[in-house]
Amino acid sequence: MWVLLFTIALLISVFISYGHFGKGVEFFPSIEPESANLDIRARGDLSLDEKDTLVRQVEQQVLGTPELKSVVATSYSTPGNNAAPDSIGSISMEFIDWYQRESASVILERIREKTKQIPGIEVSAEKEQGGPQSGADIQLQLSSNYSEALNLAADEISKQLLEREEIVTVSDDRSLPGIEWRIDINRAEASRYGVDVNSLGNVVKLVTTGITLSDFLPEGADDKIDIVLRYPVNQRSLEQLDQLQIPTNQGSIPASNFIYRYAAPKQGVINRTDGKKTIAIDADVKDGLVVDEVIKAIKAKLDAAGIDKTVSYEFRGNTEEQQKSMVFLIKAFGVAFFIMAIILVTQFNNFFQCLLILSAVIFSTIGVLIGLMVKGQPFGVVMSGVGVIALAGIVVNNNIVLIDTYNGLRKQGMMVREAAIRTGVQRLRPVMLTTITTILGLVPMVFQFNIDLIHQSFSIGAPSAQWWTQLSTAIAGGLTFATPLTLILTPCLLVLGARRKEKNNWKRYKQQPYNMKKRATVWIITK
Repeated sequence: MWVLLFTIALLISVFISYGHFGKGVEFFPSIEPESANLDIRARGDLSLDEKDTLVRQVEQQVLGTPELKSVVATSYSTPGNNAAPDSIGSISMEFIDWYQRESASVILERIREKTKQIPGIEVSAEKEQGGPQSGADIQLQLSSNYSEALNLAADEISKQLLEREEIVTVSDDRSLPGIEWRIDINRAEASRYGVDVNSLGNVVKLVTTGITLSDFLPEGADDKIDIVLRYPVNQRSLEQLDQLQIPTNQGSIPASNFIYRYAAPKQGVINRTDGKKTIAIDADVKDGLVVDEVIKAIKAKLDAAGIDKTVSYEFRGNTEEQQKSMVFLIKAFGVAFFIMAIILVTQFNNFFQCLLILSAVIFSTIGVLIGLMVKGQPFGVVMSGVGVIALAGIVVNNNIVLIDTYNGLRKQGMMVREAAIRTGVQRLRPVMLTTITTILGLVPMVFQFNIDLIHQSFSIGAPSAQWWTQLSTAIAGGLTFATPLTLILTPCLLVLGARRKEKNNWKRYKQQPYNMKKRATVWIITK
């Protein structure tokens, strides 16, 4: 009983310790990338040449970095679907081999510092992401039926995020502020001169998009080319629009007599989700920090600050995928437990021994959390979760071997305590061999050793080895702790269960009538 109570206390204390001293939970391990992208943003009605000039300035700063293998710069006339509304260009960078350079985080931070000297632009860096991760580290979606409250909340939250030390960049998907020229037609004045709206529209097109007259297909071409009529480039201006002459039944009259132009706020894109207007705020976290911990701090701050009640928020993107993966793995773990329980009850015909074996899986998570704390790694929902499920199979196998031996010794007439001790002694070698060989096989992945037998080289921390560290640490750490559990706790629980059963049998014996007791005593003596 003392051994069981000590193990339960240890389980609780380890979970509490991991909550205070552990690295938290993350969706997928961060891998050293082979490439990265720079997104260059600027505000204003810039021409393509002006945008390209700004992008070239950033490119010149990047080209001086010796850790880069290649640099590809692109300037946008209009940003693509996945780019920010104020994006003017991007730069794709490919790093040299990882062992010949510093980490990508250090290189990108250096590039950010250099580009801060260029006025009028903002540069954000995004590393190549492996696995199911995509987009920004934090993706916060605000929704409301009221546009004004939604915009005020977005401004306030963006300001709070920028004030946090953990946040590198903040952006949202709202349209850029600007103006557009609108034209109203005085229909009464136009009808008095016999001018229709269509004629006025065609005249306005002469200084804008032009009037399409026809089209033709050049020889050897696949697509037709439009024949468009409009003013030369140097005459396409607002002043030219006022000077246009409209032919009427009373002669040519300036277009300003019929049309009135004025500046109005530019209308951009309005996003809706489930019928409500939404604004998405994206933020990137400094390298080396666990995104989940930063999100918890942000959520606590938002709850304490109290945004407008008409505005609701939720974290999307990687955070949402992390929750889905966690729910899936919990269900998979539950299904695995259920299937193992059915098989164990069928084979042993004993509910207590089935419960004993499954409890060893729960206790083995002590080693998983201790291993992650020693390595200084967060609990990966995907990789560590799969490691715990894989660990369950090994732990169950060792306990099955132990309990099967115990049942065999009991059938030979051996007393409970002696059978439990002999079981531990007889199964010590196979259990230890299973544990030692498994752990030693996982050591290269735990410590990220990479051995190349062909080229006779040895390295530590290669990107290919970083994928498996969390999974291997979960299995190796859990198995290291599960082995003494199997050899010590399992025999103790077997003795505890047998004593409990004997005590219940003795109570039932004392409650029986005298004749039943006499027959039972004779039977026991005969046996």
